[in-house]
Amino acid sequence: MITYEDIKKNEDIRTYIICADKSLEALGFTEHSFAHVGKVAETAKYILETLGFNSHEVELSMIAAYLHDIGNLVNRNEHSQSGAVMAFRILDKLGMESENIATIVTAIGNHDEGTGVAVNPVAAALILADKTDVRRSRVRNNDISTFDIHDRVNYSVRQSSVNINEEKTSIILNLDIDTNFGSVMDYFEIFMGRMIMCRKAADALDLSFKLVINGQQLL
Repeated sequence: MITYEDIKKNEDIRTYIICADKSLEALGFTEHSFAHVGKVAETAKYILETLGFNSHEVELSMIAAYLHDIGNLVNRNEHSQSGAVMAFRILDKLGMESENIATIVTAIGNHDEGTGVAVNPVAAALILADKTDVRRSRVRNNDISTFDIHDRVNYSVRQSSVNINEEKTSIILNLDIDTNFGSVMDYFEIFMGRMIMCRKAADALDLSFKLVINGQQLL
């Protein structure tokens, strides 16, 4: 089986991730490079492992997470679909079994708001891991005076964590926000669609989704 470590070491894949992120940087988007995909992979792993999924499904979720944003190399619009097609070609060329390719491609093609649906556990874990990666270190702009709302909201997040409760009934996104840079309303203005998607993904895993900001539960 092609493993997550194999995917991480693949130079072609590394090139696609680097170049896709450069395109997003030119468009003014936050960081979508190795820090992002690595964090998404670890969060997806945490979610499925905690819920008792087997190691094979966990591995597939990590591969899907690592590859999920390569479609930005083609265009930001509909990048989940173009990324799924790219991932299919890469994984097929590497000799991955068709059933595993299908699971990964389905998850990538369904990870973005507007078109994405948590159609299987790997897709659900990818959605939750991707949409909860909000943090200060993703902001590229060093000039606070020129921040747009996306910069302000990400920069305002001093700490973030994703946790499943002991009863395994809820998944909680806990944010510590510095309101000097972005308000709670700013967060909802740009991330409400993502939070709704997280709620549906959590439902698919028999969890409730909760959002806690500065100690207050808002969802």
